[in-house]
Amino acid sequence: MKLLVTGGAGFIGSNFVRRAIRDELPGIEGAEILVLDALTYSGVRANLAPVEDDPRFEFVHGDIRDERLLDELFPRVDGVVHFAAESHVDRSVLDSGVFVETNVLGTQRLLDASLRHGVERFVHVSTDEVYGSIEEGEWDERFPLEPNSPYAASKAGSDLLARSYHRTHGLNLSITRCSNNYGPYHFPEKLIPLFTTNLLDGRRVPLYGTGENVRDWLHVDDHCRGIALVYAGGRPGEVYNIGGGTQLTNVEITERILELTGHDWSAVEHVADRKGHDLRYCVNIDKIAEELGYEPQVPFDAGLAEVVQWYRDRRDWWEPLKERAALDSAR
Repeated sequence: MKLLVTGGAGFIGSNFVRRAIRDELPGIEGAEILVLDALTYSGVRANLAPVEDDPRFEFVHGDIRDERLLDELFPRVDGVVHFAAESHVDRSVLDSGVFVETNVLGTQRLLDASLRHGVERFVHVSTDEVYGSIEEGEWDERFPLEPNSPYAASKAGSDLLARSYHRTHGLNLSITRCSNNYGPYHFPEKLIPLFTTNLLDGRRVPLYGTGENVRDWLHVDDHCRGIALVYAGGRPGEVYNIGGGTQLTNVEITERILELTGHDWSAVEHVADRKGHDLRYCVNIDKIAEELGYEPQVPFDAGLAEVVQWYRDRRDWWEPLKERAALDSAR
């Protein structure tokens, strides 16, 4: 079995690739992995260094919108795990164009290539943000899509396209929707890596609004295991939520990171809230648990402590990325 992993140099995709090559993902043991990544600002080739020399690994630098390239690659693969996406909400608020082009058009190009070349299986990796915001209770997979940011709207569009290719063309496809991920190799613009690296450098951290926004936190290892379970055993045409089972406000997350880095609240700067900032996310994971045996295995406090230590130990990884991002912002 050979899998095309799009966006495989990104945070979640690279974790999936590293674990797949180490045969740590259920149902896809022994798979060969072909990564396709455009290496935009958050795609980091160094994320794949641990498996770079493995004979089961191959990397192609390219864009998922490039039909000619897809026609070269797809005859060589049996299935697709589609991570590639523009994913930062703040960037989508400033400029939504690239989100539509990559997340919607790019997904359509992959789906069409899958049909042309008879791909056996396709898993489309999405986000709980497509559901919008929920004041109480949990979303199950039947909830309507009510995205509130351009990023979430572009992902909702790609979800609907993916579903339509199953319904219209019979493509053997499933969709996953995850809660907020955390873990090593997380690009330092998202909350946990941004706050951690700022504090390690003695800098203040920007907390949006009152910090009462609630997220369900999912370790990237648990997420990737859930995706593999869906690839191997998920029903065609179905959506599967993947969550971590740990709901915390941004204030509570900040408190934990402050404690782990030896700082207090004087290091926190309250900043104007994000436009359209969703108050609360919470996914119900009964479906994937009952059908595929999924349950989160990484306790949040232990996982967070390991992540903070990883950033302490891996300045060689994140310092160049933050320097580059600062230069990009200056331009």
